Amino acid sequence: MKKNVLILNGHQYYENIAEGNLTNSFIDFANKYFIDNGFEVKNTHIEKGYEIEDEVAKFDWADYIFIQYPVHWMGVPWITKKYIDEIFSAGSGKVTYINDGRSREDTSKKYGSGGLMTNKKYMISLTYNCPDTEFDNKDGFFEGLTLDQANFPVHKTFQFCGAKPLETFSSHDIFKGDLDLNSELAKFEKVLNKNFL
Repeated sequence: MKKNVLILNGHQYYENIAEGNLTNSFIDFANKYFIDNGFEVKNTHIEKGYEIEDEVAKFDWADYIFIQYPVHWMGVPWITKKYIDEIFSAGSGKVTYINDGRSREDTSKKYGSGGLMTNKKYMISLTYNCPDTEFDNKDGFFEGLTLDQANFPVHKTFQFCGAKPLETFSSHDIFKGDLDLNSELAKFEKVLNKNFL
């Protein structure tokens, strides 16, 4: 049985700061990985533009959503947040969610249980300036939060729509100047293997 994966490139270009080379390395690797492992693949490079209804159709088609982005000011780049707002909202009633889950007739139905993506899984892949030691560290910047807890809004957006999380990948200290891309891609591949094979 074929498996369909939608790859989202959530990078936003900033000259001399964030030009997209690292993000593109992970996107290129993911494309080859999925194709080599028999997946059907569709891509959206958010910054290059998109048609909302086309994206909703891609979400409908996908069994898996893979999203790669650099963390900007503790969240997704604003163009990626705009994409999420537009596509998840446009999919209401047909692809992403039917309602917020609550019912006047059945009070046992809880907020956040109205998602339509219950047969889909998602993977978040991140690049960070911060070292990984800032997570799971009560004395660190994130005050003891795990990586996933620090990215709670993105997880909850997918989960509101019923999608199930796969293990998150993250690459750290990307501006330090000594990033070993081959080593990072090897770690990335291990997470992909765990999540998709």
